[in-house]
Amino acid sequence: MLSHTCTTAIKAVIYLSGKSEAGKRAGIKEISEQINASEHTVSKTLQVLVKQKIINSLKGPSGGFYLNEKQQNQSISNIVETIEGKEIFKKCGLGLSKCSAHHPCPIHNEYRVAREMIEHLFREKKIKDLCGPVTDGLAFLTD
Repeated sequence: MLSHTCTTAIKAVIYLSGKSEAGKRAGIKEISEQINASEHTVSKTLQVLVKQKIINSLKGPSGGFYLNEKQQNQSISNIVETIEGKEIFKKCGLGLSKCSAHHPCPIHNEYRVAREMIEHLFREKKIKDLCGPVTDGLAFLTD
């Protein structure tokens, strides 16, 4: 359901959340290494997130990317909708443009239920909620 760019964005923000809680910032190279993603993808993705004020950046020798407390409390859906678009939780599972209850695709009803569960998860979970298990070594951002 989510693109590679979107999953990269989520992992990068979770990583930044942990750094920010420790009062630190991170650069592109560090983030890329920690989430096992290309510097190019991470760079382009983080630029979009900064522009939408989901994360912050600071230039200079002590600069980098970081989150403030308000940003830590954002739901994951903000990241998903920024990268994938606002319609991500409404799209057909098979990509049909006119899929509906009146004109359903073969998986319409089942996919609608799964999509609603995923939307609920992403709206309920805050960035800081996902950071804790990673920081504690109970969850991981790479294989």
